[in-house]
Amino acid sequence: MAITAQLLDSVRLPGGSALVNGSAYESRTGSARCALLRNGHELEVHDLDELLAGEGAPRAVFPVPWPGWDQGVHSVSPDGTFAVFSGQRSVRAVDARGTTLWEYRHGCWDQQIGHPHTGDPGQICPGIESGSCKVSDDGRLVWAHVVAPERGEGEGDGEYDELWVVLDAADGSELARLTLDSVASGSQHHPHPDGVHMGLEIGMGQDGILLYWGRWDGEKLTTWDLNETLDRILMDVHPEQPGFLTVEHYGYDIQLHDLDGTVVAEAEPPEPRDDEDPLGWDWACGFVDATTVIASTMEFGDDPEGHRHWLLDARTLEIRGTVDYRS
Repeated sequence: MAITAQLLDSVRLPGGSALVNGSAYESRTGSARCALLRNGHELEVHDLDELLAGEGAPRAVFPVPWPGWDQGVHSVSPDGTFAVFSGQRSVRAVDARGTTLWEYRHGCWDQQIGHPHTGDPGQICPGIESGSCKVSDDGRLVWAHVVAPERGEGEGDGEYDELWVVLDAADGSELARLTLDSVASGSQHHPHPDGVHMGLEIGMGQDGILLYWGRWDGEKLTTWDLNETLDRILMDVHPEQPGFLTVEHYGYDIQLHDLDGTVVAEAEPPEPRDDEDPLGWDWACGFVDATTVIASTMEFGDDPEGHRHWLLDARTLEIRGTVDYRS
């Protein structure tokens, strides 16, 4: 069944293409939905509801600590008073004037072990790997995916650890850490709408995907993962869903999970039309609302005509129909 889409509104948003992969979008329980967009040497925070109401100016603007660094996924506090940047060698919190509130230093994301550093905090090393950070919904914690200081530097063992750390948002002090079995190209955090749990998705290129969940109760960090098959991409959460949505790395299925990882619903790709190659789910799906998921398909033969959007029941993942964008 074809479901006709109707355009309700549109707005011009320079740099808004960064929202497509989700890393520039920040949504919190009980607060604004925002776009965090890089504009030159600044990070602009746009309230999306205000933007659609005609307010073109950003809600807040923060100077980027390292103008030459264009990787990492950053975050802004719920009250908009400070931003936390995921850098190549540190996580740094700054206010709107660019004043450093605190800095948590870590190893370099450039995977070349033992490469020289000049001591200049603005030095950018050639690696393209990066981490991410996220301020918790209550503004008290910062979760960050970082590189530990190199092990065996100068000994030629070529080893280093990646860490998931929980920091005090007031001063950047480390509260807890988890050593990860990852060699990341990039990562992204997903706060659960319950305000307690945090998800971490780590992309490792052809080596697969790691997916972790964690919570900090003030004394202990508790974590679990879905890493047995290295193929679940964490896509979305919703305030009226107890768990989360994932897609298989190669597009073979979409799954709805309870928070502990238990699969409660699954959707295989739709049957192709007569003139199509077999379909797979693309790396784009999420909740439209509490009852509906939107997901896209691609042809495994990579024919652009095979890219279509589908609406699914958000509780059963039963396919309701394809989206028709023709006016």
